[in-house]
Amino acid sequence: MRIIVDGFGGDNAPGEILLGCARAMDVLGIDISVSGDKDKLLRSARELGIEGSFNKMEVLHCTDVLTMEDDPESVLKSKSESSMAVGMQALREGRGDAFASAGNSGALAFGATMIVKRIKGVKRIAFAPVLPTAGTPFMISDGGANVVCRADMLLQFGIMGSVYMEKVMGVKSPRVGLVNVGTEEHKGDDLRREAHELLKGCGGINFIGNIEPRDIPYGVCDVAVADGFTGNTVLKLYEGTALAMMGMVKDIFKKSLKNKLAAGMIYGDLQGLKKNMDYNSYGGAPLIGASKPVFKMHGNAKAYAVQSALKLVRDCTESGFVEAITAELGKKEQ
Repeated sequence: MRIIVDGFGGDNAPGEILLGCARAMDVLGIDISVSGDKDKLLRSARELGIEGSFNKMEVLHCTDVLTMEDDPESVLKSKSESSMAVGMQALREGRGDAFASAGNSGALAFGATMIVKRIKGVKRIAFAPVLPTAGTPFMISDGGANVVCRADMLLQFGIMGSVYMEKVMGVKSPRVGLVNVGTEEHKGDDLRREAHELLKGCGGINFIGNIEPRDIPYGVCDVAVADGFTGNTVLKLYEGTALAMMGMVKDIFKKSLKNKLAAGMIYGDLQGLKKNMDYNSYGGAPLIGASKPVFKMHGNAKAYAVQSALKLVRDCTESGFVEAITAELGKKEQ
């Protein structure tokens, strides 16, 4: 399998991107194509001592970089020769099996729509991050790609998320919930009420009704359906709360000698908790609805998160989730 990686996307590019790619090639047995300025990439690889691994990567040479401040549409216009645009164009041309970037989220979603293209019948591509809970992981669909949505878009987010969780995460009959201000059917605004009716009447998905955000950490659902504004708010608060809680636990155990001794006695359990609550263990999120696998890595991703993301990319691509979503939506159109 060949994965195309945006060499200049994210806060820690290109160094941490290259390190993660080098490790992924060794551990995961994948081939890497990296898009970006070849001279700058080579210089970074030499500084990191990974020139040997870098020489095994295909370089899609381009000198432009799309920044976090650039308008999303610039990926097709002023930054059409950027590492992100060139990488997605290569995916469209079949020069790789999947594409991953830690760069500008809006540009990535726009490029996935306009360059890679959507699956036939998909109204909007959605970010679909998978996050840990006290039980099994769950997906937010949409996690931020579409701030304004219609009810039929939320229906598709639920269908596509359900397919992904079953095909990739191995969840049988995934529970699909609609994020709302209450669990009663009449709760929420017009969008939520209309979406509830569509999801409720959709055969083939296990819709459990409205869910409240406070229940998500307890594993109330496998797919949390939301418009991009709501979903991104849930995502950012969820990640921030997990980091804050782990920080507070750490401070408690550092407070006194007694607490330090107690921490030593349960060190393994603490490490397990930290690992379970670390969203970096998933590394990123697929853009479900794209006609080929496109993934968003965390913007501040370092080598470990990049390696984790590329494992996710490999496993997801091998699962055939794009083909499964295409088939499922095809049934709904009939």
